[in-house]
Amino acid sequence: MDNKIRMKAENVDFFYGRQQALKGIHLDIASNAVTAIIGPSGCGKSTFIRLLNRMHELVPNAVLTGRILLDGKDIIAPDVDAVDLRRRVGMVFQKPNPFPKSIFENVAYGLQINGMKDKGKIEERVIESLKKAALWDEVKHRLHDSALGMSGGQQQRLCIARCLAIEPEVILFDEPCASLDPISTHKVEALILELKKDYTIVIVTHNMQQAARVSDYTGFFYMGEMVEFGRTEVMFTRPRDKRTEDYITGRFG
Repeated sequence: MDNKIRMKAENVDFFYGRQQALKGIHLDIASNAVTAIIGPSGCGKSTFIRLLNRMHELVPNAVLTGRILLDGKDIIAPDVDAVDLRRRVGMVFQKPNPFPKSIFENVAYGLQINGMKDKGKIEERVIESLKKAALWDEVKHRLHDSALGMSGGQQQRLCIARCLAIEPEVILFDEPCASLDPISTHKVEALILELKKDYTIVIVTHNMQQAARVSDYTGFFYMGEMVEFGRTEVMFTRPRDKRTEDYITGRFG
């Protein structure tokens, strides 16, 4: 890997109660790059990225062993505050989930709950985040309209702006284009490529073409294990494992 390693999974096993969902995952996530996680449904992709900001802790009877490091520090350690971690490691979900508030309030919300009171600073950060999310020109005249009146693609970019407002270092995208049309998908992909200049990005996707278009590195998950990991162009043209080749060429999945 040419980029500095920002996050790292070391020998991660994960259980929902007695059912093992992930087995012995080792994975390096490079700084200022896009790492894609691909694989068939139920292979552990979404489970894995939820570990990266400890969202698994919201699930009863979830058990994680191994280590997950952010800048060399184990994020599972007892002295790491989960709320602070989720500010540093933001997440954008499969289905856009704007709050039933105005466009402005959606982006400002995270700042306010994190204690920012200066209205001028909040406004500045909201505008900056909407610009970074490539949404400002479309919404600048209707910031106080309900976010629920936006199109699906705009709502997803609003959720990205909301994530950017609290200045994360890592952004996790869990199937961010699954419910979007091709034009909106293109906008979100272009945005991801732009954002990697400033952020470390992990994207879970079912879409092989999307992984090929946006990612620098790809991990192929199958039945809870990581079968193969490497530079995207190498994996898509010269996979080392037969299962990877079969999945990428559409023989199963």
